[in-house]
Amino acid sequence: MNTRSKIEEPVAKEFQQFNDEFANSLKSETRRLQSAIIQIQHAVGKHVRPLLVLLTAKACGKITEHTINAAVLLELLHTATLIHDDVIDETKERRGLPSLNAIFDNRVSVLVGDYILSSALIRAIQTRNLQIISIVSNLGRDLSEGEIKQLETAEESIVDEEAYMQVIKKKTATLLSACTEIGAICADAPVDIVEKSKLLGEYLGYAFQIKDDIFDYYKNEDLGKPTGNDIREGKVTLPLLYALQHAGPAELETYMTLLRSKVFTPVQVDQLIDFAIRKGGIEYAENRMRHYHSKAIELVDSYPDSDAKEALILLANYIIERKK
Repeated sequence: MNTRSKIEEPVAKEFQQFNDEFANSLKSETRRLQSAIIQIQHAVGKHVRPLLVLLTAKACGKITEHTINAAVLLELLHTATLIHDDVIDETKERRGLPSLNAIFDNRVSVLVGDYILSSALIRAIQTRNLQIISIVSNLGRDLSEGEIKQLETAEESIVDEEAYMQVIKKKTATLLSACTEIGAICADAPVDIVEKSKLLGEYLGYAFQIKDDIFDYYKNEDLGKPTGNDIREGKVTLPLLYALQHAGPAELETYMTLLRSKVFTPVQVDQLIDFAIRKGGIEYAENRMRHYHSKAIELVDSYPDSDAKEALILLANYIIERKK
């Protein structure tokens, strides 16, 4: 049995139910909208977030219909933000496939994203839990704020690790944190366990995003993410950030001038990637990623022994060991 199967095994039945309900949520009688939805279904990822909801709920006690509903709404919200992000970043490819805005146009993509976001909000109301509705409402605001903060740091060429961490907290960590927090809430876990679960998701979110950012510095077509794509968008992620912070004055001026120019040819992108690698940026980012992974594992260890707990550990390991 491979690692993915072992992760899913404790919640296999519930995960299948999630998949069925998620597919049913992505349906429309409008021809163009349904055509776009089919494209989205072809490009769906590994469903890490709903797995986090289900496994956390089971590790905390039980999975209910509200848990399944929460898993669907959070994946719908995630899907909507990816569509909108691709429009904002003018991304033409996701996971090796053309993005929605590459196939249709920005107008259709934004409307499809809005439709899916509305579907998520309907699901949130169906939980009949004001605490969950509040978490999801705040999450939507955080995700938007994170995207705007990322645009600011890119446009102004801000080289600051604290600003970088604020961005990935808003853009990634808050979503995974909501998954684990809501999973615990749906299991009627005590307040202290809900808080631990919330923090668990946040740590996993940091590790997940740093791993994603590291991918940008490797030439591997299998990643489904073009090498140097973040750099071409002016995003200074952790490996390059570390390199800039540890460069000499002349070297720093050279690369900051390049970043501020906002003109990124293949040669210039390669120069920045090589600079980040040469200065130890990859090793630093990997160490930070492992730091958050270790903190997450410590929290998982506080759960009672169960197959769901073991699967959460496997999922945490998968997040930092994955190849794409």
